Amino acid sequence: MDTAQRIAELRIEHKMSQADLANRLSVSPSTVGMWETRKRMPSPDLIKQLGKVFDVSTDYILAVSDKRHYYDLTAKDTQDIAEQAQQIIDGMDTGASVNFYGEPMTEEQKQSMRDILEMGLRINKEKAKKKFTPKKFRGQDGD
Repeated sequence: MDTAQRIAELRIEHKMSQADLANRLSVSPSTVGMWETRKRMPSPDLIKQLGKVFDVSTDYILAVSDKRHYYDLTAKDTQDIAEQAQQIIDGMDTGASVNFYGEPMTEEQKQSMRDILEMGLRINKEKAKKKFTPKKFRGQDGD
């Protein structure tokens, strides 16, 4: 994927026409069309504006990275979260087990609990990355 495809993809994802995007950036609709057909590249200032309009990093727009934000979770983060959720579920099975109406948790209930735990852990991990990542490591979208 390249910059032209990213701009078109993001514009469509945000349900904007080329004219809508052009209006937001104070450029002509034909300029947006030329970006999307690779006839022109947006200036660095316009790339920053595109990042703000679409709430993504400039690296993402430039197709340098597939991460939309500096705080997006990595594959390792996701694996760590899954392991942490499993450890919590395993801990529930030892000692005083969690039960529903006097019955031990079924595998389906454990999976539901694991999914909920993973979601909470993901949200907290992203918030922590957003809050505690030093500005020099945030890239272009570190505002």
